[in-house]
Amino acid sequence: MDPFGFSVTDTTKKARNWAEKSGNHLHITTRKLAIKNLLLFSRNKPLDTLLVSESERLIRLQKYVRDVKIIVEPIAQNTDSVDVFIRVLDTWSSIPKGSISSSRMAIGLQERNFLGTGHEFYNRYSKRFEDGKSAYSMKYEIPNIKNTYIKTTAIYHTELNNHFGKSLNIERTFYSPFTRWAGGIYLDDQLRIDSLQNVQLQYSNQNLKYRSQDIWGGISFPIFKDKTTRHTANNLVIATRLLNVQYKESPTIDYDTINFYSGETFYLSGIGISSRQFVEDEYLYNYGIIENVPIGKIYGFTGGYQIKNSTGRWYVGARASFGNYHSWGYLSTNFEYGTFFNGSKTEQSSFSFQANYFTNLVELGKKWKMRQFVKPQIIIGNNRLKSVGDYLALNENVPFQGAYGAGFQGDNDAGIRGFDSAIFGTKKFVLSLQTQLYSPWNIIGFRINPFFNYTAAMLGNENIGLTKSRLFSSIGIGVMINNDYLVFNSFQFSVSFYPNIPGQGNNIFKTNSFGTTDFGLQDFDFGKPRTVIYK
Repeated sequence: MDPFGFSVTDTTKKARNWAEKSGNHLHITTRKLAIKNLLLFSRNKPLDTLLVSESERLIRLQKYVRDVKIIVEPIAQNTDSVDVFIRVLDTWSSIPKGSISSSRMAIGLQERNFLGTGHEFYNRYSKRFEDGKSAYSMKYEIPNIKNTYIKTTAIYHTELNNHFGKSLNIERTFYSPFTRWAGGIYLDDQLRIDSLQNVQLQYSNQNLKYRSQDIWGGISFPIFKDKTTRHTANNLVIATRLLNVQYKESPTIDYDTINFYSGETFYLSGIGISSRQFVEDEYLYNYGIIENVPIGKIYGFTGGYQIKNSTGRWYVGARASFGNYHSWGYLSTNFEYGTFFNGSKTEQSSFSFQANYFTNLVELGKKWKMRQFVKPQIIIGNNRLKSVGDYLALNENVPFQGAYGAGFQGDNDAGIRGFDSAIFGTKKFVLSLQTQLYSPWNIIGFRINPFFNYTAAMLGNENIGLTKSRLFSSIGIGVMINNDYLVFNSFQFSVSFYPNIPGQGNNIFKTNSFGTTDFGLQDFDFGKPRTVIYK
């Protein structure tokens, strides 16, 4: 259905005014084939209600879907057949983007449902006025090929800072507890320029130009099967991975004395037990829309062998995760530990702990609602290598840290938003708090929801422990703006205060505008083998 005026639960609702009708006229409705390719059940097969519910969840996950309802009705005079009706409400999927300043401009278009196929298409063009230099970014993503859930993503980008990259990722994840195989192949060619420091504490821009090939595969076996449903949310997962990296250009020896930025071949295997289910909830990261919150547990072990700089090292890691609803709210925790062995000596050891908690929905009068979100994180490294690429940072955007393969890019969710400073360490603690209000305010379809957040962080090293480290923090107040009809769904504006940012000064105010995140909820998916995330 078109995005404006319709409802998945009320078939009598239609577009009422000129604006809604015009928006629907310009919108290309999602094709039926795009939705059919997401279903886990098929025609002329026994109906499994668990697969129907899981199909509804998977459809709801799509970026171009606002809401979905699957209805099963018996056929008159036919006792062994049913009709299945699927009502899908689209979001408005075309989002123009742009910015301009005294020094540069950028324009872009993001289409999350290209021609109704469910494909994502993104283009961005940037230009710097001083020298006329231009940059271009393109992304095309096919989320599903003929009901296989194989996602294909092609990316090409050039940046004004001379960064360059192109990549192709073809991958099928363990997208559901009922998935029995997964795997992928990722190929890329990257050029990054990073400012590194020599022993005289002098900085210089150094080229990091490399190629990587990242291949993995895994299988899942159901365990503790329920005889009544023929299904189980508990699976034994076995997976293996090969990562190969070749450097074309790397920093000079003066700025990389240990040859940290160098090629490698890394073999990894993992085995674990994963239990995953999903609970429907509302008023989390969206306004009044059903959201699927994962609950479950993971027990997993990872082993591997890395060949780098003509030296072989073994790797061993373990992970345990738990998450569930309780009478006092939702809580999930994740524990990870991993280390390399160079002979009998441990190297690049790391321990990671993360928790996510949010309260039950609190009613404030008849129209207002509230939730409190809490997210503590701690990362501790031991015997880390003497390179800035192997250290931790508190920055929102961290420099390149020697992580390769699919999924290495992205923001630092164990940091302070808007924080940017050249301070590094081997251990850190970050505590993020957010009080989120859900208001009755509605302006032409945009819901205005105030929030308050506070982030505190400490960064230590092998000589200075966390308890003796300096406290850095940010305090923010703003509004989360929701629009059910638009594909970006929610974004936020805020004003943040930073008591101190080394290298920038004291008592700093920043105005931020960015898309909201999901506060890092886990999916309890034990799939592609990896080392402990350390950044």
